[in-house]
Amino acid sequence: MIVVADASPLRYLVLIECSGVLPKLYGGVFVPPAVIAELRQERTPPIVQAWMSETPTWLHVHGPTRTIAPLNAMLGPGELAAIALAEELAADALLMDDRDGRAEAEGRGLAVVGTLRVLADAATHGFVDLASAVDRLRQTNFRASEQLIQLLLERSRRRP
Repeated sequence: MIVVADASPLRYLVLIECSGVLPKLYGGVFVPPAVIAELRQERTPPIVQAWMSETPTWLHVHGPTRTIAPLNAMLGPGELAAIALAEELAADALLMDDRDGRAEAEGRGLAVVGTLRVLADAATHGFVDLASAVDRLRQTNFRASEQLIQLLLERSRRRP
């Protein structure tokens, strides 16, 4: 499975100490250098900076060979590079939370998976407790509607 990630899902999964689900779910994850640069910015939380100082072996840095012309001028360099790389690699999934970035990627025919979906899939496989992970996620600046969060939690409770 080929998976490309933007910065926000990586950042949030590290913040809530769930980044280890990524290699369990996907094997490896590709990221463009622009995403690495975002994760190493001075304003990045210290726990994420520490994680980036010893980049895991399953995180593969790979730059896209071309740039894309976005339909939305609000996208940053990380989102644009992640979308371009996902297109080039014919990725099975693009991990991205940004609403505008998701719309751009989906408009290009890419399958987009957000942080909540990663956590829900990890819970399905028994890698995390979804309620606990969501509680930790709520302590960050992650934004999602309470209705969506409750729907995911309810679905996870119904699974055997």
